[in-house]
Amino acid sequence: MTTPAERADVAVLIGRFQMLHVGHAALLRQALEVAERCVVVVRSAFQARAPRRPLTWTEQRETIRLALPPAERDRVEVLPMRDHHDAQRWERIVVREVEAIARRHGTAAHPSVALIASLDDPTAAALRDRAGWHLVPAVDRSGLGSAAIRDALFGATPQGAGAALAALRDVLAPGSADFLRAWLELPYVEPLRAGWAALREQALAWAGSPYPPVFVTVDAVVRCAGQVLLIVRDRHPGLGLNALPGGFIEQDETLYAAAVRELAEETQLKLLDTTLRASLRGVEVFDAPQRSQRGRTITHAHCFDLGERAPPDVLGGDDAASARWVPIVELAAMEDSFLDDHFQILDHFLGLTHDDGEPAA
Repeated sequence: MTTPAERADVAVLIGRFQMLHVGHAALLRQALEVAERCVVVVRSAFQARAPRRPLTWTEQRETIRLALPPAERDRVEVLPMRDHHDAQRWERIVVREVEAIARRHGTAAHPSVALIASLDDPTAAALRDRAGWHLVPAVDRSGLGSAAIRDALFGATPQGAGAALAALRDVLAPGSADFLRAWLELPYVEPLRAGWAALREQALAWAGSPYPPVFVTVDAVVRCAGQVLLIVRDRHPGLGLNALPGGFIEQDETLYAAAVRELAEETQLKLLDTTLRASLRGVEVFDAPQRSQRGRTITHAHCFDLGERAPPDVLGGDDAASARWVPIVELAAMEDSFLDDHFQILDHFLGLTHDDGEPAA
């Protein structure tokens, strides 16, 4: 038990919280013992629904609220955070927003912050060295985790979902079973179940590998006259979502050759190789371990700028149901319609968001 002298102004929990379980509830209780106020930082908050991220951040906020006794709900605030390719940028925003919340509730100009996390958490290692921040080792939360809960719910038939939920009642956080019973009736669930089944089939195909697979892919950011080239995916993962043209590298290809091939296959973009090479502005590696629904996937995003010429004709093909040029000024409002981290890739190259969370001008 924390003594009054050890109490912080605010306690912080960081995670994705996609299906709240009893371990999460234990962390919330620990946070409220450490400080009068708790900030729950929800990662990947504005991304599209997906089998690994089936709940919106507002739904996550509701499950967190339901996990608490009514008298304690006002002590917890949910801070939705988008992911950023630049980890230090993400950390700066988290620190600024958490400290602003603390000051808004009457703490000192430089509040003391208790970060509730595992000792080996890389995010905690980066944040705990901030002035006024310190690490409080998280309580043991071993047991059935969120991934297993999602597998149980999506692996059940629609008719069997109720029985699956009943079997999970003892591992779900308080209030989550009733919330999920209603949530499972929403129209979003069947597409998520189909996406989960497709990903499960892909995972089983690699089950015999002696090592967990690491996939290498390429993506293309093509800019032209204030617009960017996007596709709409016609298969899982991400059926119906906006995405960058891209795909897996083949055995005999360079990264650049793979990017050009995927671009041509998925958009039918017809440009001379000399034109594409002259328009290449940079290549960036995106390797966040959780970036892809498929598993560990490292992509190499190639950014092309075709200048102010009229955008060439495009047509969807291969994995793309359609291809089109989209004004860059419209992208920020489309954030929750993109596959995986493709909005973050666009943000990195095109500067779509400011650090205050507002879209760039």
